[in-house]
Amino acid sequence: MSLWGWILAACLVSMATKLAGYLVPTRLLDNPRMLRVAGSVTIGLLAALTAVNTVASGTGVVADARLAALAAAAVALWFRAPFLVVVAAGAVAAALARLLGAA
Repeated sequence: MSLWGWILAACLVSMATKLAGYLVPTRLLDNPRMLRVAGSVTIGLLAALTAVNTVASGTGVVADARLAALAAAAVALWFRAPFLVVVAAGAVAAALARLLGAA
């Protein structure tokens, strides 16, 4: 199968999954346990994506300025800083780490 065939197949599977969501009974979606699980899965996926993007470079694992940025952002979040401050803290930490020689 060509690349376009695989892309079309992925689109069809995506649409079928979305349409299947409409078949889920409302009483299951209104369950507090289901809402808690859905929220936890979302947070877990976002955390995993952040961790992978922080330490991955191609097919290898690296420790560079992104770790300093993530640590600074985590500290800012710990102190409940506004989102813009968290982003700025991460950017400043990455810049300082690169200035000091981190790749």
